[in-house]
Formats: sequence, C-alpha cells, structure tokens
Amino acid sequence: MTAPTRYVATSEIRWAIKGREINLLEKLGIHWKDGRPHIACPYPEHADNNPSWRWDQRKARAYCTCIAGSHSILDVLMKIEGMGFDKAKVRASELLERSDLIKERGARKRKGRGDIVPLEQHRNSATPAGCRLADYARAKQLSIDFLRSLGLSEINLQGAPAVKISYLATGGEEIAVRFRIALAGDDRFRWRKGSKACLYGLNRLAEARKAGYVVLVEGESDCHTLWLHDIPALGLPGNTNWNEARDSPLLTDLQSIFVVVEPDQGGETMLMRFAGSAILPRLRLVRLQGAKDPSALYVADPRGFREAFQCALDVAEPYQVMADRKAEDEAVRAKKSAGDLIREPDILGRFVAALSRAGLVGEDRNAKILYLALTTRLFERPVSVAVKGPSSGGKSYTVEIVLKFFPAAGYWERTAVSDRALAYSDENFSHRHLVIYKAAAMTSDILSYLLRSLLSEGRICYELVEKTKDGLRPRLIEKEGPTGLIVTTTATKLHPENETRLLSLAVKDTPEQTKAILHTLARGNEPEAVDEFGRWQAFQKWLEAGPRRVVVPFADRLADLIPPVAVRLRRDFRLLLTLVEAHALLHRETRDRDAQGRIVATLDDYAAVRELVADLFAEGVEATVKPETREVVATVKVVGKEEVSVTEIAKVMRLDKAATSRRVADARLSGYLVNNETRKGRPARIALGDPMPAEIEILPTPERLAGCCSVAALQRGMGTPSPRADSDAELAEIEI
Repeated sequence: MTAPTRYVATSEIRWAIKGREINLLEKLGIHWKDGRPHIACPYPEHADNNPSWRWDQRKARAYCTCIAGSHSILDVLMKIEGMGFDKAKVRASELLERSDLIKERGARKRKGRGDIVPLEQHRNSATPAGCRLADYARAKQLSIDFLRSLGLSEINLQGAPAVKISYLATGGEEIAVRFRIALAGDDRFRWRKGSKACLYGLNRLAEARKAGYVVLVEGESDCHTLWLHDIPALGLPGNTNWNEARDSPLLTDLQSIFVVVEPDQGGETMLMRFAGSAILPRLRLVRLQGAKDPSALYVADPRGFREAFQCALDVAEPYQVMADRKAEDEAVRAKKSAGDLIREPDILGRFVAALSRAGLVGEDRNAKILYLALTTRLFERPVSVAVKGPSSGGKSYTVEIVLKFFPAAGYWERTAVSDRALAYSDENFSHRHLVIYKAAAMTSDILSYLLRSLLSEGRICYELVEKTKDGLRPRLIEKEGPTGLIVTTTATKLHPENETRLLSLAVKDTPEQTKAILHTLARGNEPEAVDEFGRWQAFQKWLEAGPRRVVVPFADRLADLIPPVAVRLRRDFRLLLTLVEAHALLHRETRDRDAQGRIVATLDDYAAVRELVADLFAEGVEATVKPETREVVATVKVVGKEEVSVTEIAKVMRLDKAATSRRVADARLSGYLVNNETRKGRPARIALGDPMPAEIEILPTPERLAGCCSVAALQRGMGTPSPRADSDAELAEIEI
C-alpha cells in the first residue's frame, strides 16, 4: 500500500489565490511593482539580458519572450521552483499560510468502496473539490457520531468525497438531498436530481411547536450547531429560498420566529424575501456580535456559545421596528434628495419640462397621465393604462422615459410573459405596476385571467394540480396586489374584458409629430436630464414613505353632475377619483389635512385631471367621438364619392397610409365607416356608415362643480370646498 499523498483541490487553491497573486510573487522573490511593466525574467533557464518579463495585474497573468502565451501564478510557481502542478498547489497553500487546504489521501484499499477516493486525479471544472465528513466535523467542531445521528453520511460523488445531507419531512421521510462538495468557496453544494428546495429540519418542527419558537438560519451547519444545544431551528438552503406559500403555513402555530441575519448582502437579501409575509408580526431579528452565523459563534467559543446565543435571542429586534426605522431613514434621505420638488405647486408642469430635456417631445398629455397612473400604485386601486399606436410610433419609448422618473421597485417590466408566469413568479407585485411592452403577449386566456384578477380583485388565487411522489395533489398559489398594468399595443381595441379596465391613450402619428421627433434626435438629450432622474425617483420614495390617505370632499357632488349614460361609468368614476387623489398626493406638502390626517384634494386637483382625461372618459362611454375619427369621416364626405380607397383618404389628409389605416379602422369599429369590400386581400372600399352622435359633456367643468357646492370657500381662485357637516357619507378616500 502506498504512503499517503498530500494534495490540494484545484478549485479551492484557485479560489484562495484570487486577489493575492502579488503576495505570492513577493514571497517568490519577484519584486514586481506597478509602474515597472518589465523586469528581468525570474525563470532559471532564461538568461534575460534585455528585461522582458511582465506581470499583468488586471489579468493576473505573466508574460515573457521565453514562453508561449501567458502563465497564471501557479505556472510561475512551477517555473521558479521546478515542480509539477500538484506540488505547486501544495506549495502555494504553504506560502499563503492556508494549511487547512492541504489534505492527505491514501491508496485505494479495496475496489468498490464508495467512501474511499483514489489518489489525486486530473480534474476539470465539473469535478467537485471534495468534502469529507471528518473534515466537515472538524471544521464545525461537531462529532461525527452526532452528525451521523442527524442523517449525514459520506459518499463518493463524481470521483470526490461529499457529505450527503438528507432533508426530511415532518413525518421523517426523505424528501430532498443536498450534497456538500467543498468546505469553502462559492461552489459548495449540489442538489440531487429531482430534489426541490425546502426548509431543512422539518422533522423537528414538533419540537419547535412545543418550545413555542423556532430559529430560522441560512444553511444546514447552523442547524447542526443549534440542534447540538437543543435549540429548535429550521434552515433555509440559501438566502433567496424562502417561499411564502410553501413555508409560512408551516409556522402558523409558533408564537415567536427568530431569524439570524448574517452581516453581509446575503442577510439583507434574505430579509427582503420576508417582505409582505404572514410571519412578519412574529418575526424577530437576531444579529450576532463578532460572528457571521451560529456555527462561527460556536467555533470561536464552544463553552460560551449557549450564553452568547441566548443573549442574542433576548435582545432580538422585532422586524416591524426595523422596518419602521428603515422607512423613516429612507424618507429623510428621499426628502433631502427630492429637494424643492416636494413643495412644487405644479408637479406635472415641472415633469413636462424635465421630459423635454430627457428627449421626449410632443407626448406631454400621455406622459402626464402615465405619471399619474404610476403614482396610483401607492393606493388600493391602481390605474391601468394601454398606450396604443402604429409600429415605430413611440409607444414603448414614451413608457420607458416616464419609468425613468420612478424607482425600479415601483414597477416590473417585461417584453413578454408566459401563460402562468404571474402565478409562479417569486416577484412581489404589491403596490407595483406591471409593464408589458407588447399586448400580443397577453392573448393567452390564462394570462388574461390572471391579469384581470390582479387588476380587479387585487390578488391572484390560482389553484392547480401538481404531480408529486404521492400522486396528483392540488396546490393553491396566492399572489397579493394591489397591482396596476401598463401595456403598449398596435391594436385599436383590446379584448373587451381588458379594454374596460384600462385607460386608453393614443400616441401622435401626425407629420408634425414626426418632424418634432427628428429635430429632438438631431439635438440629443441634455446632459443634466440623467441627473434629474435621481431627484424624481427620490420624490416618489418620499411619497411612498409618508401618509397616503386622500379624501375628495366634493366626490358626491361630482357624482350628481355626471350623466349616467353607460354602465361603464361605475368603474370609470372610481378611476377618475383615483387620478384626482394621485394629483393631490403629488402636492401633499401644499394640501390641507382633515381631522383624521387625510390629505384633502382640491378643485385644482380635479381641474388638472379633467384637462387630461375629459375626452377619454367621454370616448369610453361613446358620449363623444375622437377628433381623429371625426376628421377621417369628414374626409370621406369631402371626397364626395360613394366609395373611396385608403390611399385616396391618406392623400387628402396628408398622412402616411399606415396612420390613415389606423384611423379608418377605428372609425369602422365604431360603425361610422364601413368597408364594402368582402373579399380578402383586395383594397378596401370605404363608405359612410352610421351618423356620428352629438357630444355629451361627461365630466363637468371645475366652475360648474364649484357652483354646485353648497359651501364653496373658493380661495386663490380654485380652492377646496369646505365639507358639509354630514360629509362623512360623501368622502371618497383611499386608505393604505
């Protein structure tokens, strides 16, 4: 039998060397300094009279005329000390004072033994570094017998030792397996094929319920340490693996839930996963002093671990206290960054000025409506919008520019989504807008249903059947809103079920708009435009962090003045009030508060919103006709023929054929024009259809609304009517 051989796993030494190559060069006597690109070659066989050896710090590579290509630090070590690759790895570990990386491996005693691995072999990137149960026990200061009692064992995985960790269900049956393939480094774990991530230690859940609390930790080793000290614990196999639907119901009976927050980005990432969870009222945050996690705390001081960890539990901070403190700090920072925006008397006017510097021209009204709609994400009924127009008309560009004024957390944008993506997604859709750039991606019946559920009911409650090892089983997926939708489309009309839930905007397709865009492209964006986005994003964060309840004291009187000409007005009136409330929220610092602390909307807010949407509301209930539709019908009359082609109409209107076709199609959908050509592929023969109706005013003017108020108290022109004594029944509010 051969003597044991010292070795170092390739992946481990490469990980240990990374960033410390210069230290190794110094230890090898190569005094390379930045600013001296060439020195005499240190390789013994190269008589380098003209210095030609160079070290590239950025690439961590050595270059010289005596070698072909470039060499890594291990290659340099092999050249300097005249040794092979395996010995160079051991030598590098010694120079770095990382003796923990050096292992001993004996010869194979008997063929077929799965727990004894052959001598060091040539490895590729797919070969695990290796982790023995004894090494794991030594690193965590836990006995092998104790680990075996927890179900851990050692196996041979792809030619290297690995620790098998069984995930057990509440009944004790194995439901998943994870392998630990290395003690250190980023690549330490593998899941067995077919395993699905779940909480580790579910078989000990009964003990936690008896104790009345549980400690949530990241990883299995922390569980092993806590279980050794009879502390109930469950492990998350990674900081992003909390699944609300899967895990939260398991913890319903526990009075207190402690979560160990590691002092790195991973700890903050894990906390973000709990946002909106049902366990938040019972969640307490444990932060360990001087240690990354329970395992590290125990290894540092095994005798003092129990007392130190109990102290950490005793002073654990409730999640809500932390969240409130962070929100308050964020609000202070956001207010400072937003600057004078918070007291701007005309936010939308200021917004349009910033838009022109950002490169958007001619779409002021659409951009204002989009800005208001995206602000309504902070309410319980966000406003949804469909932006319509021809291909290359600037629909997506308009939306993209407006989104730059909002924090990324306020929306979720995709060019397309699959049928069940909304149900299966791990994204939190609460108080956000979904932005889908192609309405064609919403043609699926399932996706349309899920979207309508989010928009109308404010949540998704989707039950499906899944195949499990126990056969087919039902699974309920719940996603909480409220959520809004922004979608772009080339269609003039969407599915009726979706159309009535969206405010439809049309981008301009006139030659004048095209000319304005060309000039804007020629000038380019102003440099300060990019700097402004941060201020506007901070303004939205400030709105989000502060009070958001708004009351419209004249809502009941407004309802009296709107003619009940269509059932759709039941939904549109709520949308109108929400836009008014959004405008009032944007001017929160300059609006009064009522006795309950609610922001009081003024007639100024109604006037600003009415100017933007009055014609859209009338068109939605067919109480008026778009100017573009009236124009195209009038053009057909002017031509003076019983039937005209689209080309003839385009020539008279001085529009391109695509823009003219859209207007004709819209007029046909409303019945004001008809196409007498019934054969497919033949040019349209356009004729007059139904007569256009007389226009009806749906949204009253601010002056008319003010005149109907019993107490107007109009100060500074358009002020807020004082609410009546019995106004509680009339106040329309949004409450978060």
